[in-house]
Amino acid sequence: MRFDEAVSAFTTHLEQVRRLSPATVRAYRADLTDLGAVVGLEGRLDEIDLETLREWLWRATQRGDARSTLARRAAAARSLFRWAKDEELITVDPALRLVTPKRPRTLPVVASQEGMRGLLDAERDAAAGGDPVALRDHAALELLYGSGMRVSELCGLDIDDLDLDRATARVLGKGAKERVVPFGSPARDALSAYLVRGRPSLAVRAEGASPALMLGARGRRIGARSVYELVARVLAPVVGTETIGPHALRHTAATHLLDGGADLRAVQEILGHASLGTTQIYTHVSSERLAAAYRLAHPRA
Repeated sequence: MRFDEAVSAFTTHLEQVRRLSPATVRAYRADLTDLGAVVGLEGRLDEIDLETLREWLWRATQRGDARSTLARRAAAARSLFRWAKDEELITVDPALRLVTPKRPRTLPVVASQEGMRGLLDAERDAAAGGDPVALRDHAALELLYGSGMRVSELCGLDIDDLDLDRATARVLGKGAKERVVPFGSPARDALSAYLVRGRPSLAVRAEGASPALMLGARGRRIGARSVYELVARVLAPVVGTETIGPHALRHTAATHLLDGGADLRAVQEILGHASLGTTQIYTHVSSERLAAAYRLAHPRA
């Protein structure tokens, strides 16, 4: 099978069988297209060997790609050839011995509890005037922080996914896995105000009715980019950096849960992590914060 045909079949497998998110599939496709520039898109898959893969990563190193990028591209190659071996398209997996540099461990940026309190109080005050966008933004921020859900999960929520009486939301996470997440009374109050006074004003701006919970300025389902921009705008002054990722409130929610004594397994279930190891990064954040407080406060630190 030609390399480009294999990549096409593999990405279809990721979409339809493994049901990975569109963003993940795009990343795999981009990485493998980069590999195709080295091996030739019309070259045969079974002609690629370990040395070819090493040369590909070496070229990426020479042009200054970060170690995290190299690790991601190597993972994409390993996944492709593992799938090809399972499908009997190749007899030998050349990526089995492909070694990549370990990703540097970086702790996520997290806002303090006091900072989050001030931020959300300011958003509540802004929403008190009744502006529908301000009401939506306040509800979105309270829900993201109160539940720890992903931005993509928030954007995918429909009104019927909310249970305000129980203060829970049914979200569709990675791999189309459904879970129910709780949120607190501040989020419930903000959502109630948005549903009564904000969303109807946004909904009439679109031609057809939308089931989406969060609507954009034109009355259609809000996009992830708009929520990223909202989070970056309000959170950057709180954490003191302009580099805010899409999971900033999720990181903050998870860390504050652990700071408050939540069980690690419970946090894993709330966040929808497949592996407990992913959740454990937040224990390091909590430890770092504890150590920083000790160094500042203890006379023998």
